[in-house]
Parts: sequence; structure tokens; C-alpha cells
Amino acid sequence: NTLTMSDHRISNAGGSGPQPGDDDQEQRPNLKRKCIDFHNPAVLDLSSRLYRKACRSAHVRDGHAIMPFLQPHSSYLRLMGLPISEASAPTPSVAYLTQMAHVTRAKNSNPVMCLSWTPGGRRLLTGNQEGEFTLWDGVNFSFELIMSAHDNSFRCMAWSHNHNYLLTSDAGGNIKYWSPSIAPVQSLDSHNGQPIHALSFSPSDTKFVSCGDDATVRVWDWQARTEERVLEGHGWDVKTVQWHPRSSVICSGSKDNLVKLWDPRSGSSLSTLYGHKNTVTKVAWNDNGNWLLTASRDQLIKLYDIRAMRELCSLKGHHKEVTSIAWHP
Repeated sequence: NTLTMSDHRISNAGGSGPQPGDDDQEQRPNLKRKCIDFHNPAVLDLSSRLYRKACRSAHVRDGHAIMPFLQPHSSYLRLMGLPISEASAPTPSVAYLTQMAHVTRAKNSNPVMCLSWTPGGRRLLTGNQEGEFTLWDGVNFSFELIMSAHDNSFRCMAWSHNHNYLLTSDAGGNIKYWSPSIAPVQSLDSHNGQPIHALSFSPSDTKFVSCGDDATVRVWDWQARTEERVLEGHGWDVKTVQWHPRSSVICSGSKDNLVKLWDPRSGSSLSTLYGHKNTVTKVAWNDNGNWLLTASRDQLIKLYDIRAMRELCSLKGHHKEVTSIAWHP
């Protein structure tokens, strides 16, 4: 008997015929698994670290000779280091994907109003203008399932911190609880039938907060499924709300150009930020709990330090309204 290295099967040199199971192996399709080879970036990263440590010239050590600017072309892939090393480069954007990776179109052409990854990251969940859930495979972005969820257009969806439940809201003032298997659990009507634009869980997942076009922010008890408190103070539609990552503080943004901080226990307003000149569309807490990011239709993104209640910086560059923001994890 001889060993054939091309197909890793043992063939009989005496010509007794094929061995059992050879047909199955020949007919078995070759699986093409996509993978990322980190060997070359790792070698580049280690080499640059050694050279940086040995080099005593600051203008060479910190110059472009070590970390050249990468161009959007495939020939520059050989110069790309590890993402964690590129994050401290003069241009941190080279560490992140800046071009479209995939396009998937649904069977119907309804606008997608909100989307969220499932807790395991295996599937993508989207909600459209017809109130339908669409489930997509997270690997090849193929269509998996579509189901009716709301009678009106989707507005937002939010997972609990323990990933055990999903909250969704629609344009008719309806809030629904869902299990991780996308099975309905409970339905609530609120905000006087007005659209509910944002939902956010408390750090302990025992409460959650909602905001809507009735100019109110409402605090809910998760277990009892009842409304606990109505926070009033905005003069127009409340477009966004988010609970502090560790404290009993709620931040909301409204069409009245104001950003308000609330105490959910007493229902009182703690502070008001007057930095924007148009509708505040999004607010986002940093995980450290000290920085607050706000976006508005005045084309600005503002960063606040809530410890001193002052504006750290104002980010300019958008030519139209800013509708969504997120912190890097």
C-alpha cells in the first residue's frame, strides 16, 4: 500500500479496487472558509516596536518612516499592521473599515427604520416601516426570516444588558417585549399614541425609559410592566433618551434644542445643556460615565464632561443633520 498525498487516501498498489468511502470523499464539496492571516501584520508590528525602542531620533521615531500613511489600494495591504498598533497612528482611521463590505436587499423595498445585532452576533435584526421584523444571517448576510411585529412603523429596538429580552417601539405608541428567540412576551400602550423614538435600560435591567412625541420621558418597571414616573420639562418632541451606564441619571434630547439630565427617582430635572441650535437627535454616554456625546440637526457633535457640566469640544464637519452617533467599544 502507498500513501497518496494529494487526496490523503490509502490506495492498493495491487489493484484491488477503491476502498470503502472513497466515493463519499470524492463527492464531498470543498468548504471555503474565510480567514484573516495575522502573521504579516504581527511581524510588522513587532519590527516597528523594536525599531522604535532602539531609535533615539524623535523626528524619525515619530515620523512616517515607521508608520506610513496607508492608501485605499490593495498594494498597501502588506504595510498594514495590527489594529491595536494602528489605533495610535497619526491617522487612526486606517485601523477601521472605511468602505462598504456587503450589500443585501430585502424582498420588499420598505425603508429600514432600526436594526440591531442579536446578543451572540450570529444574526442581524432589522425593523422596517411596515412594522415587520427581518432576520439576516450575520456571516453571509443572507435572508432568513420575516415576520409581522407591530401594526405601525418601527421606531427603535433595545436589548437588555443581560441579553435576555428585547424591547421595540413603533409610531403608534406601542412597546413590546420579546424573548431572544423573537417570541412576543408583552405589549404596552403609552405616550398617548404618539411615536416612541428611543428606549434604554437601567444598569440593573429592572427599569427602562422611553421618550416620544408627546414631549415626555417615561420610566417603567420591567417586572411589573407598569409606568412608574412621567418626566415633564421639554417643550417639544423628545427624540432621544439614554440611561447612564452606572448611575440613576437619564439624559434626553428634544426638538426644543435642549439636552436634559433627569433623576428617575424623584422625577426632577438635574441640569439642562443649551449647546445646540436645532433638534437634538441622539445622545450617547461613554462607558466611563463621565462623557456625554450629543448630535443635532445643526450639523454639530458636542462632547460634554458632566462632572464639571461643561463642553469639552464641538466636532464640525458634517454638511447635513447628524442622525446617529456611537462610541467605539
